[in-house]
Parts: sequence; structure tokens; C-alpha cells
Amino acid sequence: MKYIEPEKIDMLPGRRLEKNDTFSFRCHAGLSCFNRCCRNINLFLYPYDVVRLKNRLGIDSDEFLDRHVHIIMREGNFFPDVLLAMAENEQKSCPFLTASGCSVYRDRPDTCRSFPVELGCLYDAGTNTVQTLHFFRPPDFCMGRHEPDTWTVASWTDNQQAGMYHEMTRRWSEIKRLFQQNPWGSEGIDGPKGKMAFMATYNMDRFRDFIFNSSFLKRYKVKRQVLKRIKSDETALLRFGFAWVKLAVWGIPVKAIRPR
Repeated sequence: MKYIEPEKIDMLPGRRLEKNDTFSFRCHAGLSCFNRCCRNINLFLYPYDVVRLKNRLGIDSDEFLDRHVHIIMREGNFFPDVLLAMAENEQKSCPFLTASGCSVYRDRPDTCRSFPVELGCLYDAGTNTVQTLHFFRPPDFCMGRHEPDTWTVASWTDNQQAGMYHEMTRRWSEIKRLFQQNPWGSEGIDGPKGKMAFMATYNMDRFRDFIFNSSFLKRYKVKRQVLKRIKSDETALLRFGFAWVKLAVWGIPVKAIRPR
């Protein structure tokens, strides 16, 4: 999901989908293009994607990040992007792709779950609100778009069990928007504050340890029920991480955390 400038909406590829607009799509093994969209792609992973995938694989955040991602800095941005590392084969296929399809299908990333719909965020600076936009954008080779099954954005989201993914991606996009400005000063993203922000959004195992086994709770007040929840619920922990980045990096007051 990326932020979209209002004046550039009509220039974007794909057909914009309003609430009641429909599109046709069905993906299945009988299509000649089956699995083709899982090859030679730049697949951005959002924080909730990493939580779901590393738990599906039964590994911790450190191992997942070491084995399965590339971390890059794009020009004009001040927080790294996380891309899924493709397999080292001629087709550069997704490492989770098998002959029968996706081996992590129940925990596949938001981008895969939304396909062939792409999501974007329209930010209104006047009201400080974010609107999610949807575009129907299957690649030219996609035969699924000629199937008779018809969907709206809402019915497709429900069918793909994408509601939580979309919510967490939207929350992340609000944080990511802040990093259009440089908060790091001379220390840069590789300084202590930058490493902390990455940990709080992409490494839930280390972040949990940071909260409960450092001086964090001596310096910040967090409600007991919140602590109980984030100790066992990684989705709640990730939401807490987003709040922590707002406070620690940007100085934005948040309800969940209070300095002592």
C-alpha cells in the first residue's frame, strides 16, 4: 500500500473501484497462467505479513528476517522497505511456491491476498484523514479476470479473509507516511533510534523482550491489561509498536504509553 497524491489519481494504472463497483476474477489450477504471478516480482512485506509468516514457518523474527527478506532504502524515504527474497532459480519464484500453489496460503501476505486488487492511501492534510483506494489491476497474462465470478471490494476482502491484513496495513501506512520526513538527524537510520523503530515494527520477538526485560517499564507507564495482552498477542504487540514509534521517534502523544 502506498500514499497517493490527489492530483495523480487519474494517472494511476488499473481501474479504480468504488464501493459498489464489481470485477470478475477467479484463480485456479486449471488456468494456463496459474502461479505465474508468483514469479519475478518485488513483493513488499508489511509488518503484519512478517508476524503471520514467521509464525506459520515456526521461526522467530530474527531468523525470518535473515533468511527470507531484503531490506532496502528507497530514494526520498527515511525508513527501509522489506522485500521478500525470491528463490535463487531462473524464474525467481516465491520461495513458498510449490507445484500445487502457495505453501503458506492461509498466512500469505496482504499484497497476495488482495490480488488482483491493489490498495493505496489518499491522505487529506486538511482533515488529517486517510482514505483507502482500490484499483483492479491484474497483469495482462492473467486469465482469472475472464472467469465469471463477480466481486465487490467488500465481498472480495471477506472471501480472502483480508480484513485484519487491510487494517494492519492501513495502520502501518500511517506510520510510513511520517517517514517522508527525516527524523534521524546526523545519526541516520542506522543509529539507535532507527534500529529501535525497525525492531518495534518488524521484529516482534525482540520488541517483546525490550518491553519486558529492559528498563522500559521503569521509564514508561502502561496499563496492566495492555501489558497482559501484548505479552501473548502479537497483533496487539504490533499495534503497541506502532504507537511506540509515534511517541519515541516523532514525539506524538499516544494513549497506550505514558512517560513516568
